[in-house]
Amino acid sequence: MEISNPVLPLQGSADKTIPALGFGTGTYPFVSIETTKESILHAIELGYRHFDSATVYQTEQPLGQAISEAISLGFIKSREELFITSKLWCCDAHHDLVLPSIQNSIKNLNLEYIDLYLIHWPVALKPGKYSGFDKEQDFLPMDFKSVWEAMEECQKLGLVKSIGVSNFSCKKLQTLLATAKILPAVNQVEMNPIWQQKKLREFCKEKGIIVAAYSPLGAKGSLWGTDRVMENEVIKEIADAKGKTIAQVCLRWLFEQGASFIVRSFNKERMKENLGIFDWKLSPDELKKIDQIPQQRGYLALEFTGNGAPFKTPQELWDGEI
Repeated sequence: MEISNPVLPLQGSADKTIPALGFGTGTYPFVSIETTKESILHAIELGYRHFDSATVYQTEQPLGQAISEAISLGFIKSREELFITSKLWCCDAHHDLVLPSIQNSIKNLNLEYIDLYLIHWPVALKPGKYSGFDKEQDFLPMDFKSVWEAMEECQKLGLVKSIGVSNFSCKKLQTLLATAKILPAVNQVEMNPIWQQKKLREFCKEKGIIVAAYSPLGAKGSLWGTDRVMENEVIKEIADAKGKTIAQVCLRWLFEQGASFIVRSFNKERMKENLGIFDWKLSPDELKKIDQIPQQRGYLALEFTGNGAPFKTPQELWDGEI
């Protein structure tokens, strides 16, 4: 039986919405296409309706295959029941490469359009550099204005329903907004109880931009992930008192902050548990306790900082939001 997954309104028109809970497809190390496809198919069967992909994840093709199979198996009636996100990688963050990149993603997904397309990072690489880039040679200045104009054009063409960004600080959003004709619908960033993004969330709220949270549980198991979220004593105590899992408390907290969030687990039991957060609430006292948790960003993105990189320090990349 399909489980409820509430939606949040997006900028642009009254009928544009994004499911609160999304299923992440990016893994490191990469898993097989078949494993990815089967996990996505099971997620659709469970009731997930938002799927988050990216060019650099190499998961667009298995996602497209899973969508086709889900329709054939009767899990969904049509592609319109799903919300699909993909992202522009840094080497395609050039005005003339945006359209070909989106067209390639649509082809990989075997779809006619993408619901949400994001600029993955406020960083540009030399064309073709999808991996293994050299800090000293491969970075180029990113022209926010021209890249965003190309994104806007793709929305006008109907290739994407909404456009947005990822990993943008308040300051970088301000730079983008200064010339944007279409406002970004979403800013996808790291967000969880130990990195609550209070300043950025307030800024985005003022501008009508939805914050979508990646690493809502700390991304334990990834190269840069941390167990600080899942081992946090405050969250543990709340979970024990409510008879919920630590993950469920974290996700419920995100939902109550008005955020969309991307969970990434191919474990069938956890996939089901992550959906069980919409029929209960955190108390004001519990919310206050979470609000007082000491804050620390998990992902500094050091690969984009240092000598030769576009930003000398993490402080510069994140504009002090660290």
